Amino acid sequence: MEEYFSSSGTWGGCHTLLSIDGEPPVAPSALKADAQVWVADEQGNGQMLDCSMPRALTVPEIRNVVEDYRRAARNALEAGFDGVEIHAANGYLIDQFLRSTSNHRIDEYGGSIENRVRFLMEVAEAVQSEVGADRVGVRLAPYITARGMNCPEIVDTIEYAAECLNQLSVAYLHLSEADWDDAPQVPLEFRHQLRQVFDGALIVAGRYDQDKARDILSSGLADLVAFGRPFIANPDFPARIRHGWPLAEFDGNTLFGGTEQGYSDYPAYTPV
Repeated sequence: MEEYFSSSGTWGGCHTLLSIDGEPPVAPSALKADAQVWVADEQGNGQMLDCSMPRALTVPEIRNVVEDYRRAARNALEAGFDGVEIHAANGYLIDQFLRSTSNHRIDEYGGSIENRVRFLMEVAEAVQSEVGADRVGVRLAPYITARGMNCPEIVDTIEYAAECLNQLSVAYLHLSEADWDDAPQVPLEFRHQLRQVFDGALIVAGRYDQDKARDILSSGLADLVAFGRPFIANPDFPARIRHGWPLAEFDGNTLFGGTEQGYSDYPAYTPV
């Protein structure tokens, strides 16, 4: 059986976080995110801190980052993974290039939709050269608007990116859907348009339950549904779904920092 692992239940993730001790983080443009992040110590004690001001990557540095992705893909295969998922969603570096709200560049990596998609495509081609097209997936987040991600052109950008990735014959697209209480819903029109421009498999993730997952699969608008958080408190999640066993709730206070307690120590279900 092939192994497909990541926090979202698909293949090994491939994204690059760039920062060096004492040096500012990097981004497409020198724009400070209007957001805070949780920073915790090994015991889980922490606080929300303002995001740092990044510096803009130079073109030679961008090309070096593309090579970092290529090397990461090669390392994943050598470590025993069967495929690589490129994380181009949720405000990570590639997603920042895709959005006009975070990408104010005036060179070949900024401005038009085609230019903002360029970095993603260069990364996809580099990863593909290491693992093969049929073992590459890409995660995208067209309708997540948190932390300054509400780019007015992002849906058109994602659709164009999907067309380009289809030409590379990548194996699948993985849509990260907003999962907070009043989150924007993904329009059916977008789902149908994605089916028209992308021939590979479509994976969706974002607070799906068994009924919601069954509905979207039966509609033909997704091929697989990924689950992440339920696996924290339910290490036997597939078995619980299969047998109709109750699901345990996890303690969200233990997820960011700390030990294995409240993260990887939940027991499997014991049928009565």
